[in-house]
Amino acid sequence: MAHGSAEPGLAPTGAKRWRDLRKRALSAAILGPLALLAIWLGAGWYTLMIAAGTAILAWEWVHLCGLRVRRLPGLAVPLALFAASVAAVAGRYLVALVLLGLGAALASLAALRDPRRAPGAPVLRFGAGVLYVGLAGVGLIWLRGEEEAGRAAVLFVVLIVWASDIGAYMVGRLVGGPRLAPAISPNKTWSGAAGGLAAAIAAGLGVALGFDPGAAPGRVAAVAALLGIASALGDLLESGIKRHFHVKDSSGLIPGHGGLLDRVDGLLAAVPVACAVALAQGMTTGGERFLWT
Repeated sequence: MAHGSAEPGLAPTGAKRWRDLRKRALSAAILGPLALLAIWLGAGWYTLMIAAGTAILAWEWVHLCGLRVRRLPGLAVPLALFAASVAAVAGRYLVALVLLGLGAALASLAALRDPRRAPGAPVLRFGAGVLYVGLAGVGLIWLRGEEEAGRAAVLFVVLIVWASDIGAYMVGRLVGGPRLAPAISPNKTWSGAAGGLAAAIAAGLGVALGFDPGAAPGRVAAVAALLGIASALGDLLESGIKRHFHVKDSSGLIPGHGGLLDRVDGLLAAVPVACAVALAQGMTTGGERFLWT
């Protein structure tokens, strides 16, 4: 999603409009090609990327909750995510989902029993991080598979999410206008949402027709729009999470973007939706056929 104006109904002007663009572009220019290469190569490189990303997201989530990953209860989150990821890599996807559920419950229980916990501090939010990160991680492993359709599915989802973010950023900065959800993220605009959705559909059509020239454009556009909307809602969800924790960024890991959680918020929401679309089509294994068929 994009940032809008400094005042309602107006787009920011001059250098202020693009003050973070250089850092965002440099970070994307470095991280984007590496991610695309890992997706294309698959196997070990792809698994390594998912493992590294999951570890970083676990660390950021635990720190957002005011804990540390070196000891319980903070350690419960990366352990649960690691166990689920191992099961997913082994092809035991139902086991991975069960481990995520158990991990979320055990992480919350560990937080509840932590003697350092402030009286009345909520604990369910801590365990929720296991599901928030883990469902997308397992889903990315399931979608990729070993076939060409799996590579296409992950590229389809990832490029839609990226396009949604870029389109929303550019249109929101250029056009401005009414705020989308001022109570959650005051800088996001309806114009940015529209721009992000249009970019998501365009990216989805480009990927689908590149891999499958006979794809039905209407069906592709519908799936791309669904994933684009999920990505935008994921961005809003992460903004709400940061507002809940009273922080601007999930960490300072990526210049211009904040933390990895700030960078992949749309992907965390879009991947489970993509998996649901695949399952609704009767797919039992990721990569069986093109996601948009």
